[in-house]
Amino acid sequence: MTDRTDHTPRARAWFESLRDNICAAFEAIEREAGSQASFTYTPWQRAAVGDERGDTGGGVQGLMKGRVFEKVGVNVSTVSGAFSKEFAASVNGASADDPGFTATGISLVAHVANPHVPAVHMNTRFLTTTKAWFGGGADLNPPLPYAEDTADFHASMQAACDSHGADYYARFKAWADDYFYIPHRRVHRGVGGIFYDHLECADDAAFEANFAFTRAVGEAFLDIYPRLVRRRMGMAFTPDDKARQLEWRGRYAEFNLVYDRGTLFGLKTGGNIDAILMSLPPEATWS
Repeated sequence: MTDRTDHTPRARAWFESLRDNICAAFEAIEREAGSQASFTYTPWQRAAVGDERGDTGGGVQGLMKGRVFEKVGVNVSTVSGAFSKEFAASVNGASADDPGFTATGISLVAHVANPHVPAVHMNTRFLTTTKAWFGGGADLNPPLPYAEDTADFHASMQAACDSHGADYYARFKAWADDYFYIPHRRVHRGVGGIFYDHLECADDAAFEANFAFTRAVGEAFLDIYPRLVRRRMGMAFTPDDKARQLEWRGRYAEFNLVYDRGTLFGLKTGGNIDAILMSLPPEATWS
């Protein structure tokens, strides 16, 4: 199938440029720590799923394992096709009679060696079915939370929100608090951030407004998270600190495998398995 909007190439180009800037920033942190680690990039092509026809596209998995970033993945993809009839019913604007879609986006998860440095997740995306919309957000996931880090991260996300909608921060913070919750553990997986979805682009003006907001979220992330890493990456830590980090990572893995929408979407639409599961930590424990 072909794209249902000519806006997809613009969104794709932005996501790819954001990927390049984030990877450069993370590699610079590794150099500051005396490491020569760098990202490796593995392209992949989309596989058909179920009764799909006309599937096209793929993406690039970016992965780095270094001295500071124990494991960080920054993935971009652009795919088109048709959902299975069963899955189409759960997607905005899709149906068994009209299951076509196009999706482009960036997804990032960083697991850091030092337990004082917060792990982080960021994702922004643009999807089209019979409708077109942006979604995404960023949330901080510290094994050892610091109030200063939490406040600074939220202030950055709020600044991005406030410049585009007076109620955005309150709405999208609450959405993140609700979404990033592990019901069977009765705990949140981190200290929150923002999460938004279905910012619909019924016309060009709506696309421009929602695209500008999505860019602001990406730029806010690129500004704040490297600052938090540099703030904590030189701190000494104990075996107890590391044990707390590994136990927390187990909770993170549980959320991503049981509840995360992005994981389900990737698996249901023929995504690259390694790229989809790059969010899982390199080590974790369960008590």
